[in-house]
Amino acid sequence: MKREATIQLVNLAIGYTNRHSVKTVAEGITETIYSGELTCLLGENGAGKSTLLRTLSGFLPLLSGEISILGRPLSVYKEKELATVIGVVLTERTNLQNMTVEELVGMGRSPYTGFWGRLSAEDRTKVMEALELVGITALRGRLVQTLSDGERQKVMIAKALAQETPIIFLDEPTAFLDYPSKVEILRLLGRLSRDFGKTIFLSTHDLELALRVADRVWLMSRQGGVQTGMPANLIVDPETGRFHFES
Repeated sequence: MKREATIQLVNLAIGYTNRHSVKTVAEGITETIYSGELTCLLGENGAGKSTLLRTLSGFLPLLSGEISILGRPLSVYKEKELATVIGVVLTERTNLQNMTVEELVGMGRSPYTGFWGRLSAEDRTKVMEALELVGITALRGRLVQTLSDGERQKVMIAKALAQETPIIFLDEPTAFLDYPSKVEILRLLGRLSRDFGKTIFLSTHDLELALRVADRVWLMSRQGGVQTGMPANLIVDPETGRFHFES
């Protein structure tokens, strides 16, 4: 797959605003995310990983700077159009009752269905293709509440695939999973990025696994900075325990 720049950040500042104050979490971020690559976002709790992902997804307004998605400013996208460009898998556990796996994955087709949300034959085909890609076709009739955490995470990834977006953001997709499931999920995401040219950007605390499967790594610090580089160039300072990229 050809590697192309799909997301470009220029002097980006992220954080939160209210009527009385502005809290800046990180600023001065000028980086690019590419298609066909699995990019892992690493950092301590409180460094701003979720804030960055939510800002890139359009859930939070940026404080300053620019975000460009597929050559267009994020701000020009309407909500429905953005849903055909970016799929998002958040870390919160789904709490759905009496819904089958196939029905949940089918919700990924909502940007393409009419007002009543009825799935066409083509939509159902896309749902089955997503289930097959993730390897969970056998779960299609299961109720979501009966799934293990690992199975449920695969279903949410299948939902994002059914959405047919070129970009997928995931916030801590390996949270709550045992080690074998963590490995399986990250390998799956790596395969999806390389085999299908997806732009996949995810946050994780699993440093060892990220370094094994990522094509590129971003490091966020509590001081508000972002460093990027190749996994092979990431080293740890034996005195401080902090990570940085070898120059």
